[in-house]
Amino acid sequence: MRILIVSLLKRKVTPEIPAARPRIIYEIASGLVKKGHQVSLLGTADSHIPGVRVISVIEKGFVDLPTFENSFYAETAYLVKLAKKIEEISNQFDIIHNHTYPEFINLLIAKNIKTPIISTIHAQAFSEYDEVLSLFPECYHISISEAHKKLFKKAKIYKVVYNGVDTDIYSFQEKKDDYLLWLGRLSKARNPDGSFMDPKGIKWAIKLAEETNSKLLLSGNIEDMKFYETDVKPHLSDKIQWVGPQSSELVLTKPEIAALMQKAKVFLMTINWYEPFGLVMAEAMACGTPVIGFDRGAVSELVSNGKTGFVVPKELGIEGLKEALLKIDTIKPQDCRDHVVKNFSTQTMVDNYEKTYLEILGKKP
Repeated sequence: MRILIVSLLKRKVTPEIPAARPRIIYEIASGLVKKGHQVSLLGTADSHIPGVRVISVIEKGFVDLPTFENSFYAETAYLVKLAKKIEEISNQFDIIHNHTYPEFINLLIAKNIKTPIISTIHAQAFSEYDEVLSLFPECYHISISEAHKKLFKKAKIYKVVYNGVDTDIYSFQEKKDDYLLWLGRLSKARNPDGSFMDPKGIKWAIKLAEETNSKLLLSGNIEDMKFYETDVKPHLSDKIQWVGPQSSELVLTKPEIAALMQKAKVFLMTINWYEPFGLVMAEAMACGTPVIGFDRGAVSELVSNGKTGFVVPKELGIEGLKEALLKIDTIKPQDCRDHVVKNFSTQTMVDNYEKTYLEILGKKP
């Protein structure tokens, strides 16, 4: 097949980029090349995937360019340019796989072309997002978990395709050190009272470590430094440590993240929001590390409760987390690894997308 993968313009796609959406794009494109397909990537000029032709609409991703005088106008202008480029070159491809952030601008040209567009929905569902996707029934919307799919009430979801992780980079290690691990984003979103929303739940992880006198390693990208200064830094100590620099972008490399996960006693997914998928859970389990997470979003789909970790009802709060931590030594690292290899590897993800393309092409009139 001749496949066009439409990337985001916020970041480049290269082997080393750790952000979730570029990682998924990279793994899908690489896997399709290995299967013998002709793959092109439409995105930033500095993107690079071995065996993939890059078609550029911008020199670098938004995060790597100087600040625009009017960011909203400039970024939307490039996104419209991206959509028009799809329209211009669409007849060169059998199928178009859309991953742009946001996804829906590209869909405006779907009715103008004959090549089918499948569009992976990476972001959390909310009413405005649901409504705008419902305006494009001719496109094939893909959710990344069953929990994610259920949140879309108006948009027609074609199917669920789980994300996958590189089980070579996130490799198995049975022997663990005695620390808890939390990785995530410190969101700039705020509650009505002005407090930080904390969708990834770093405050729960800190509270668990403090109340159980556990060592805790924290890392991630800091969208709002005040969040870090107010809610994280005052808790740092010999027991609770931030790993790596404090940056708005995730600067730890994939091997560095894998090393943290391989040695962790448990990975904490103490989320407050409805996680669409949660790559970090699959990565941790691929390393043989169990997960303790609140039953929000896709957590119960990724974590096999009692076998690869523990899924804690959110209403049980800190006491539920503490109870799960007491039982964590009953989880076998090999079970965690086997679970990911079977269900959430990049090979499984690529196979499922390839099947989806063929299904859709078989439906063409």
